[in-house]
Amino acid sequence: MAKPRKRYVCQQCGSVTAQWAGQCGDCGDWNTLVEDAGAVVTPFQARHNLQSGGRAIQLSGLDSDIPLPDRIATGISELDRALGGGFVEGSATLIGGDPGIGKSTLLLQATARLALAGKSVAYVSGEEAADQVRLRARRLGLGNAPVQLAAATSVRDILTTLGEGQAPDLLVIDSIQTMHSDLIEGAPGTVSQVRASSGELIRFAKERGTALVLVGHVTKDGSIAGPRVLEHMVDTVLAFEGERSHQYRILRAVKNRFGGTDEIGVFSMATEGLSEVSNPSSLFLTSRDESVTGTVVFPALEGTRPVLVEVQALTVRLASGATPRRAVVGWDSGRLAMILAVLEARCGLAFATSEVYLNIAGGYRVQDPAADLAVAAALVSALSERPVPTDAIAFGEVALSGEVRPVAHGALRLKEAGKLGFGRAMVPGAQAAEGTSLTLSTFRSLPAFVDHMLGR
Repeated sequence: MAKPRKRYVCQQCGSVTAQWAGQCGDCGDWNTLVEDAGAVVTPFQARHNLQSGGRAIQLSGLDSDIPLPDRIATGISELDRALGGGFVEGSATLIGGDPGIGKSTLLLQATARLALAGKSVAYVSGEEAADQVRLRARRLGLGNAPVQLAAATSVRDILTTLGEGQAPDLLVIDSIQTMHSDLIEGAPGTVSQVRASSGELIRFAKERGTALVLVGHVTKDGSIAGPRVLEHMVDTVLAFEGERSHQYRILRAVKNRFGGTDEIGVFSMATEGLSEVSNPSSLFLTSRDESVTGTVVFPALEGTRPVLVEVQALTVRLASGATPRRAVVGWDSGRLAMILAVLEARCGLAFATSEVYLNIAGGYRVQDPAADLAVAAALVSALSERPVPTDAIAFGEVALSGEVRPVAHGALRLKEAGKLGFGRAMVPGAQAAEGTSLTLSTFRSLPAFVDHMLGR
């Protein structure tokens, strides 16, 4: 049966009690408690009502003049670019990448620079001993940096140690899959342990204003291992990409609450560690002294940074009846199939009897739809054995109708190509080209572009 909820409210101070008393326990006045009949509730509702019994929280307006948290610049411009300007005080950053890609090396270089700049930095390794980290720091020439090292896996021990004194400005946990919380059962690396350990570390960072960096393992398909909720708990997710057989590394922001997710940082792996690459195009462009069929330069765009890459195509004619192969490295295979279909249906080129191989030089991966025209140029050049001029670039999006559509930031792509010595560009007909020094060849349809490539 439902029963009425009775409460007694003091008419002087407004305090609420469940029983009547002659004197208010808060203000001390006598005979001020008056019964206030509330709504009729069930015993279950009385036990589980969350509208009372808690503490009041402070609300602030969106336009309130409250100082924003400061950023901690690492001094590594490519890392700061990916972060949006540096680490934010009280934030949590998750960085993931393949084993041996350079995550620990990059973080050790960043922590050493911050420590040398006077910041308090703590580096906790759950995979290596402190002496191993110290040896790597000496190999990188950072042995004199006052970074506080520790080798531990217990979250309770880590937080107890850091909570005794002044909290560090930056805390690095390498890696979160090795951490263990004694609040729950389970081995380190399990879903429950990763979630619980991350929650405790992030709570400490928010309360003490420490910038927290978590290193995460990845699965065989490249996604960060552990529960998906881990990426929701942190403020920034960075993906460290690249092939260990190549010297370049790309740091890409997948999620960033304090900045954009369209910026990248480019590094080059050397014996002294990761070095910044101010001109990424130099990594992905091969020597272009001689004209080679099937190659064309495409100005890709990563955030606000143009990166010139080389698109390479090769066609091999097969005997009648053989099944042709389509192989793609660095581009979407479905997108290649679409470009081949448009070239056959709209332009009359026959690729059905030829194997097609497409590669983006340098191990770079292109996701920009503006690469359609460059891929089409490389395919036509390979099939017709007519080289594209070495000083020419191409970009534009190809529709299924054969239309060559304009793309974003065309002027920025042309400007970067002009700085690197290119003199010609094959672009969509509606592409704006103000203030460029390049000679433009504009095309509104793919058949017109193919006729230009074949000299018709």
